Amino acid sequence: MLTGSGTQSIDLRCRFFVDPGDTVLVDDPCYFNFHALLKAHRVKVVSVPYTKTGPDLELFEQALLDHRPRLYIANSAIHNPTGAVLSPTVAHQVLKLAEQSDLIILEDDIFADLETTPAPRLAALDGLNRVVHIGSFSKTLSAAARCGFIAARPDWIEGLVDLKIATSFGGEPFSAELTWRVLIDGSYRRYLDGLRERLSRAMGETCQRLTHIGIEPWITPQAGMFVWCALPGNLQAIDIAHKAYEKGILLAPGNVFSLREQASQYLRFNIAQSTSPEIFLTLEEIISKA
Repeated sequence: MLTGSGTQSIDLRCRFFVDPGDTVLVDDPCYFNFHALLKAHRVKVVSVPYTKTGPDLELFEQALLDHRPRLYIANSAIHNPTGAVLSPTVAHQVLKLAEQSDLIILEDDIFADLETTPAPRLAALDGLNRVVHIGSFSKTLSAAARCGFIAARPDWIEGLVDLKIATSFGGEPFSAELTWRVLIDGSYRRYLDGLRERLSRAMGETCQRLTHIGIEPWITPQAGMFVWCALPGNLQAIDIAHKAYEKGILLAPGNVFSLREQASQYLRFNIAQSTSPEIFLTLEEIISKA
C-alpha cells in the first residue's frame, strides 16, 4: 500500500495496532521522531540498548517479559542514528523472541536503497507474518517527493487501506506518479549508483576529519548518511551543540535519540551536510577550549 511517507506509514501502523496505554519497544538510541510520534499516540515507550549488531538480546528478552510490548519499531539496515546493521544471528533471535511473546515488528527500512551490501531483513526472514515492512523514496529521490509504502500480510493491508482513507481520504498522487515514472524508465538505478558513490566518499572524508580532531565514530557505517560519534574526555554533546549553534552550525546531540538519556557524550553527524571544512575547524576550536 502506498503512503505519503515513511512517517505516515508508521503512524498508520500505530493507529492500527496500538491503543493508548499499550507498550511499544524502541532501540536506544533511535530516530528522535519515533519518540514524538509514539507520545502522540499516548503509549508507553520502553527502550533497549542498541549494539553494533542489533538490539542487546538479553535486555530485549527481559523487556518482553517485564513489559509485554505490543510493537517493536526496528531499523534492520543503516540504523538511525548509529549506521549499524542487524546481523543474521541477532535477526534470527529477535524473530524467535517475537514469536514467543506475540510481538509485532515494524521494520522501518527507508534507507534501504542507500545500501551497497544488503543486510538481513526481518520481513524477508519472517515472510511478512508478524513483521510489517516500511519503505520510502524521500531519502533518495527528494525530501519533497513524499512517497512511501507498507508491505504486510493481506488482511492487515485491507484494514490499513480503510484507515488511510478515513484519515487522509487519498494520498500523494503527484509524488507517487513521479516516483513510478523514475522507477520504470531505468534512471533510478543509475542515479542510485552515483548517489551511493558520493555518500561513500563523504563518509570516508567525514570520519577521517572527525577522528583528526578527537571525535571518534562508534563504527564506520557501511553505507548511509549518518555517523554516530563519541566526544573526547568528558565533553557533553549538548554543550558542544550550543557553542556550535552560536557559530551557525546545527548539530544533533545524542540524548535527543536516547529515551534513557544515556548518550550525553555522543553526536550524530549527517555526512551529506558535513562537506564544509569550516564545520571541523569550528569543532576543533570549541573542543580545544572546552
